[in-house]
Parts: sequence; C-alpha cells; structure tokens
Amino acid sequence: MDFNRNIPSETRPEVLENFVVLEGLDGSGTTTQLHLADKALDSRGIPHFCTGEPTKGPVGRTIRKILKRQIQALPETVALLFAADRNEHLYEQNEGILSRLQRGELVISDRYLFSSLAYQSLACDPEFVFYLNRRFPLPRHVVFLNTPVAVSQQRLVTRSPDGPELYDELEIQQDILSAYERGFRRFPDTDMQLHRLNGNEDPQLVFEKFWSILESLPIVKG
Repeated sequence: MDFNRNIPSETRPEVLENFVVLEGLDGSGTTTQLHLADKALDSRGIPHFCTGEPTKGPVGRTIRKILKRQIQALPETVALLFAADRNEHLYEQNEGILSRLQRGELVISDRYLFSSLAYQSLACDPEFVFYLNRRFPLPRHVVFLNTPVAVSQQRLVTRSPDGPELYDELEIQQDILSAYERGFRRFPDTDMQLHRLNGNEDPQLVFEKFWSILESLPIVKG
C-alpha cells in the first residue's frame, strides 16, 4: 500500500476553527508550551481549553498504563485504543473538543492524530492507523516542535526517572521523527496550517513564536 497517497476528496477531513495542536517527539517541549499558553490565555481572559492525548478518561488511563509498561497490548490494540480515546476527546457531549469549540472556546491539544500516524505506524501497518483516524477533523494550526533527538532524550531522563516509557528509546524516537514527516504529507491540500518551531531554543523564545500563531486567531486578537 502507498503510505504517501493523498486523501480522496470525498473523504477530506473538516478543518476546525480555533483548534490548535502541538506535536513533537517525547521531550520536545509540547507540554511546556501548553502550560505557557494556558497561563497567557488566562491572564487575558480568553475562553480556552488546554488538553492533551492520551486523555484522562478511562480509555486514556488504559493507554497510559500501556505506555508505562504496566500492562501489555498488541500494537494494533494500542492503535485502536488511541483512536477510541480520540473519539471521546472530540465528541463527548459536554466536555469534548467540538462542544467546547461550539461554546466559543479556543482549544489547544498536546498531541492529536498526527502522533498516532507517527508512533503507532512504527509497529502497525501505516494504512491501518490512517484508516482508524481518517475521519477525524483537522486543527486549523499544527505547531510541530522540531527538537533534536539527542536533546529530547536528555529531557526524558529528567522527566522519567523510573526509566523510559514504551516509545522513549533513542532508536524509536529517530524513526518517529521520520514517521511524523510522512504523516504530515498525508494532508497536502487542506486548509490546515503546519508550523515548524525550533524546540531546541529557550522555552520562552519558542513560546513567543507560538503566541504569534495564536494571535492570528480572531478569538485571541479580539
């Protein structure tokens, strides 16, 4: 199967306004940027929801146990669980991403379907992973923190003193970086905008660039 094929026009996903996603390797700094954005938006009184995947819901908690190697699951099962967790994340009736967007909130997520295309595709047929995620809507902006693998690995040592999680090993992270690029090429002709920021810079400098992207949104400009 052709991993780089384009999405047929009849199945091209919707792009959601006021939905922004942070992506990058483990240790790239996405969580730090999410926290900085949350603080800045709070200070300006802008209605928003900062979230992430896996979620804190029941499916997300199961995924976290797998990532921490507390339980085992087949790679295809992990891919299915991520898609199920994402479905809840998007469509849960009261607190899901779509409900919050409809209420006029800006939603920023630390990871989304691009992580599945990068991570789960290493151990599964990439077409299977894409199939599971092909109907999910896209964010207006994807901010990819392009952080060298060596730097990300150094950060993971501090973040995970109990040892690496499922995808944290050096060789896997190098493959994931390449898989991210292939995943982004799945969406060449959509209204989604992909931004690449240098995640090796000082976090505050990275955030200034991230904030300039957020400021382009009418909800932030006011």
